[in-house]
Amino acid sequence: MSRARFEGSQSPSCLAAPPPDVRKGFAFPASGFSSIPRLLLGPEAQPQFQESAKRKAIGVLHIGRQSRRYARRVAVASGSTDETSSKLTRVNQPISATEYAAVRDGGAGLIDLSVRGRLLVSGSEAVMFLNGLITNDMKTLALHSWMPAVFPNVQGRLIAAVRIIHRDDGFLIDTEHATLEPVAKLLGRFTLAGDFQVRDLSSETAMLSVQGRKAAEVVRQALNETAEGVSRGGVATAQFKKGKVTIIRATHSGEDGFDLFVDANATEDLRRSLIGAGASPCGQEVAEILRIEAGIPCFGIDMDDTKVVTETNLDDAVSFTKGCYIGQEIIARIKYRGHVAKKLTGVLLEETVALESGAKILSTDDKEIGAVTSSAVSPHLTKTIALSYVKYDYLEPGTKVKVVSAAQEFPATVTELPFVRGSWYTH
Repeated sequence: MSRARFEGSQSPSCLAAPPPDVRKGFAFPASGFSSIPRLLLGPEAQPQFQESAKRKAIGVLHIGRQSRRYARRVAVASGSTDETSSKLTRVNQPISATEYAAVRDGGAGLIDLSVRGRLLVSGSEAVMFLNGLITNDMKTLALHSWMPAVFPNVQGRLIAAVRIIHRDDGFLIDTEHATLEPVAKLLGRFTLAGDFQVRDLSSETAMLSVQGRKAAEVVRQALNETAEGVSRGGVATAQFKKGKVTIIRATHSGEDGFDLFVDANATEDLRRSLIGAGASPCGQEVAEILRIEAGIPCFGIDMDDTKVVTETNLDDAVSFTKGCYIGQEIIARIKYRGHVAKKLTGVLLEETVALESGAKILSTDDKEIGAVTSSAVSPHLTKTIALSYVKYDYLEPGTKVKVVSAAQEFPATVTELPFVRGSWYTH
């Protein structure tokens, strides 16, 4: 079965920011990047390739219903106004080859993830309260270490996927923007029940991520050798200017990487230092493709509060040996007495095509067995890839399926996640 590892590493990184202006031009060299499919080339590419890209609307990313108007804008900008184009969830302009290559081809890219939420939990009873609310075991989280976890509801369904970082001043909870408010409200209910304080640091802090094979070298040059040497699951603190930076080793791309938490007023200085050390800034479009290639689910796109935790490939965020917590009975019962009806996995198409949001997945004998949540054209694989929920009996890697989009069927294969195994898996 497909399983994208989340432990000490992968974490949802999609950005909840508005789409870029489709009228802007993109610098995309037509040569020197052999791993990038020609259909993704930008304005200076050969005209016939540009026209082909327009016809196929290459570069689709599923971002949910809120992006349908943006899809229509792109369809108009590309000269395509047919019904198929209007159904596309999000049609991208060609991505920057330079930005993508910085992460995927041996360099280092800089991604701003400050849109995520950050809550600081402290107090003598913080461990006790948190342990009853999350899937992982707070009692095993040593000082200067971190772990992934999930906040489930009583039905074992997902409220939020988070990372909990044990610092000197308490537990920093890093969560997606979409789940910041639900987590804050949940935790806030317990502040009057004991020595348990919650503080929202989202606007006071920022988060920058360096991704790529040379990420460690960049972090060392920008900060110090201690920062470079932080282990997976470990937390380091580096002095920067007049403040401190919290550093964890984590991937949002399948490549080696570091997440840096810094005071908001020092963000630009840190950004300049990282760029000066060799990191190349990456936009949201590139970050989203890297996320999908890495098989990392995003709340509101690939998972929501209708999904049982064990359906979402976040197995490494769950302890099956800890004591009671909300939703434990359902989650444990699924593991020990059966299996989920469906699970998040990868589906690899045999060509580059644009997919509709929620495109159906059929078995070879035309049974409906799943649906697409996120999809994109992978520059590395030169094919369309899709994060999808597929019924249990069809999860075996190599299973042949069909994806139905815009009344057309496209042959595809169920595949293990991640789609691209970068330097995170080889270091």
